[in-house]
Amino acid sequence: MKEAPHTVDVHVGKTIRIKRLMRKVSQTELGDRVGVTFQQIQKYEKGSNRVSASMLVEIAGALDVDVRSFFEDISANANDNPTPSDEFVVSRDGVLLNAAFLSIKNEQVRKKIVKLVQAIAGMEQIESEAAE
Repeated sequence: MKEAPHTVDVHVGKTIRIKRLMRKVSQTELGDRVGVTFQQIQKYEKGSNRVSASMLVEIAGALDVDVRSFFEDISANANDNPTPSDEFVVSRDGVLLNAAFLSIKNEQVRKKIVKLVQAIAGMEQIESEAAE
């Protein structure tokens, strides 16, 4: 039986995915840039295959990021059971939403968007409670 991926491998893989999506690069395109298949990129991103040091340097170059950035925010007590919000943050929608939100330069507009989303979330909660 195969062991579960090491938490460091999972963290590095998720970070590769986030950085790739933030730069709007497909798995196929990243694979072409570093000389592997998109399936291999998928395995790296899931943490099921470890990324060698030399491949991590290649990926960092292909994504134009510092190789050290793959290890930021890593802790010895990495969370083995991510919460739904943790999962959303690294999902495609989460990464794209975050990138789009951060590209809004006007701080007042960003604040209004946050208030709008909070209001919608509150309305949905009220609607679901009324249905019970």
